[in-house]
Amino acid sequence: MESLQRIFLSRGGRLALVRNFLVVACAALLTACASMAPGDPLPSWNEGPAKSAILKIVADTTKEGGPGFVPPAERLATFDNDGTLWTEHPIYVEVLYTLERIKVLAPQHPGWKTQQPFAAVIDGDRAAMGKFTEREFFTLLAATRAGFRPEEVSADVAAWLAVAKHPRFGRPFTDLVYQPMLEVLSFFRANGYQTYIVTGGTIDFVRGFAERTYGVPPEQVVGTTFDASYTFDGGVAAVRLEPKPAAINDGPGKAIGMHRHIGRVPIAAFGNSDGDIAMLEMTTNSPESKRYPRLGAFVWHTDAVREYAYDKDTSVGRLDKGLTLAPQLGWLLIDMKRDWKVIFPHELR
Repeated sequence: MESLQRIFLSRGGRLALVRNFLVVACAALLTACASMAPGDPLPSWNEGPAKSAILKIVADTTKEGGPGFVPPAERLATFDNDGTLWTEHPIYVEVLYTLERIKVLAPQHPGWKTQQPFAAVIDGDRAAMGKFTEREFFTLLAATRAGFRPEEVSADVAAWLAVAKHPRFGRPFTDLVYQPMLEVLSFFRANGYQTYIVTGGTIDFVRGFAERTYGVPPEQVVGTTFDASYTFDGGVAAVRLEPKPAAINDGPGKAIGMHRHIGRVPIAAFGNSDGDIAMLEMTTNSPESKRYPRLGAFVWHTDAVREYAYDKDTSVGRLDKGLTLAPQLGWLLIDMKRDWKVIFPHELR
């Protein structure tokens, strides 16, 4: 009996020692994990002022009890699309889609063969197309919308993007989104932000791919819109687009579009051209912007080797006035060549 007691106590002592060791080891492991730096949320960015500014705005606005803390309901960031989230050179993707769509619809409109600007597109007259005015392009754009349901347009855009290829890179346009900006979108969302696309492109075009490509749902896309009409025929409700622009969501129109569709001033706004100036001004220099820390930023196309280099001397994504305003208003210039390790997601494969 006595020997059994000694064995029991001995075993119990050993078990107690093991338990104590495990408790101490687990506590040490938890302490070590807590002190370790979290994974880099922006791995495709080089270290520098641009990356630091993005990390800082999120840290400042999400630190509970901090002076810059922003309640979750007011955390939102806006992003231009063309040239900010995906490549826009040598020509806007929606322009290419519109020109091809005109050719698809041409058999249903025989009068287009002799009517400009349609005839130039049908005949492939590059010289004439290169001289299209904004009014002429909107005539073409409106013709691709008239009578269609918005959902039909978005579905057709998705189908076109599945097969269309970029003329230089030979890849689908949705492969030519910017990996560093995808990381920014994810980083903001992981910290309780809603991410909106505020684009000069048409809302139905961008809704055709934004959720699948960027993780931005249709209700968080703000873009150029067309008038529409409602019908209830044969028990079926439908909204159909009309060939008249309702709102041009570019330049000052972006500030108006944010007011109409979002109703809050963003904490951060990212653009790449002078067409985004009003969006950045509203974000950083409106009366409402003084309540919390804010960030305005331009993606500056400086890499002719990996993508394109352009700013003042281009008709696609021109950044001229914005380069002057950026240092004056404290906006961030994201230098593509300097700040990004990679440009496109396929470079990581």
